[in-house]
Amino acid sequence: MSWLDEVRWDEKGLVTAIAQDAKTQRVLMVAYMNQASLALTAETRIAHYFSRSRQKLWKKGEESGHLQTVSEIRLDCDGDVIVLQITQAGGIACHTGRESCLFRKLVDGAWVVTDPVLKDPTAIYTAAGQHD
Repeated sequence: MSWLDEVRWDEKGLVTAIAQDAKTQRVLMVAYMNQASLALTAETRIAHYFSRSRQKLWKKGEESGHLQTVSEIRLDCDGDVIVLQITQAGGIACHTGRESCLFRKLVDGAWVVTDPVLKDPTAIYTAAGQHD
C-alpha cells in the first residue's frame, strides 16, 4: 500500500489542502489536490493543486511567479485534509494580490476586508481571467 492510499479521497478523487505559512502559521489559502498533484508536490517540494474550475493540474505560481516551496506535508487524523507548510514567494498567495485568500472577517453581520492588496492583480497575471 502506498502512502497515497492512506488519503481519504472524495468521490471526485480530491482532498482539501490548506497552505499555511511555515514561519507565521497563517493560513494563506485552501485548495484541492488529486493524487497526481499531491505526489508531484511531495516529489518537487513545490505546491501543485488540482483546479476544479479548469479541471487540470496546476503549479501554484505558474502564472504569477508566486511559487510555494513546501517544507512539510501533513495529513489530518481522518485522512481527508492535507496541510502544507510553505514559504510563499513574493508574499502573495491570493489571486487578488493579497498575502492570504482569507482576507475578510465577519464583524457585526458584515464581511470586512482586513488585508491590503499588495500588488494589483492585473500587474501579476498576463492571461485574462487566469489566476493561480
